[in-house]
Amino acid sequence: MTTPRLLERYRKEIAPEMVNIFKYKNLMEVPKLSKIVINIGLGEATQDMKFLDAAVSELAMITGQRPVITKAKKAIASFKIRRGSAVGCKVTLRRARMYEFLDRMIAVAIPRIRDFRGLPTTSFDQGGNYAFGLNEQLIFPEIDVDKVAKVHGMDIIICTTAKTRDEAFELLRLMGMPFAKKGDR
Repeated sequence: MTTPRLLERYRKEIAPEMVNIFKYKNLMEVPKLSKIVINIGLGEATQDMKFLDAAVSELAMITGQRPVITKAKKAIASFKIRRGSAVGCKVTLRRARMYEFLDRMIAVAIPRIRDFRGLPTTSFDQGGNYAFGLNEQLIFPEIDVDKVAKVHGMDIIICTTAKTRDEAFELLRLMGMPFAKKGDR
């Protein structure tokens, strides 16, 4: 199996650049990606299971890995959700698949978003993880637009080993994440 393009770039260009910026004493201190979690929440799946089946198959096509179906933890009567009913699906990507997905998302999918002005820079948590949402799954080229039953969004969480927000931001910026400029957001 070949090494993902983004992983090679991380090893050859990004890690040395991070050492220059943050003055790490050891190359092992440089933050890296640990996992990417993609989550699709479908409340309407309680009424019609074919929406959930379609979302599972689309997420499998996008990520190359079979999703796990998520169940409701408690009943919510106003949303007609029972405890234990299927309400979505998620995938946790690690190692080579994680780098392949992030590379495809940065290079192909994100440029296809309509009226795109950059990803928000305020979505970092204290642990150096970045979370953002996409409004539609149609931006991924693996999805056939004619076969889509319902357009839905997804949440993407990129987990890093960075200790601070600044380290995580710099890592993702060097990887090519198109963040919004200060004045745009």
